[in-house]
Amino acid sequence: MQPIVLASTSRYRRELLSRLRIPFEVAAPGIDEAALPGEAPEAAARRLALAKAQAIAATRPDAIVIGSDQVADVDGAPLSKPGTHDAALAQLERMQGRSIVFHTALAVVHGAHAQVDSIPTTVHFRTLPRAALEAYLNAEQPYDCAGAAKIEALGIALVDAVQADDPTALIGLPLIRLTSMLAACGIDLPLR
Repeated sequence: MQPIVLASTSRYRRELLSRLRIPFEVAAPGIDEAALPGEAPEAAARRLALAKAQAIAATRPDAIVIGSDQVADVDGAPLSKPGTHDAALAQLERMQGRSIVFHTALAVVHGAHAQVDSIPTTVHFRTLPRAALEAYLNAEQPYDCAGAAKIEALGIALVDAVQADDPTALIGLPLIRLTSMLAACGIDLPLR
């Protein structure tokens, strides 16, 4: 089997990919993840996912390279990883009582062939007091998650509902779509 490389330093994506029970390596793509001026959130997620995969594919032409990125869409503006407590609190306060679309883009590069897709997830946020948001941030410290909401952990208490075609997309790596992309590259999953 050809080597598979996950172009990401995200522990969440690494954990998700390990669910498929296929051997893979991890490599840091080292790209600038800043959104471009005026760039729509979905376009930013797609561009970054592909850029990550292409950065590693340039050094590993023998491999099938997976890149992914997630950007939240708040009124057409991108919202990504907050990085700090204060930025995370501002993001959570901005999303209170609203429905936010998280665009999780996925790219698979195999030689000269590239597949790119984006899977939207709509999250309906509750309205909570600031003290509850502060308690959540202190407990989880989700500064490396788009929108500062770790739905796979205590962040589930921040939301009323989630609408998605792929439950793993919101965590950071859409496995349903990825299995199709890998099959197109000739990768048989252990189920076959």
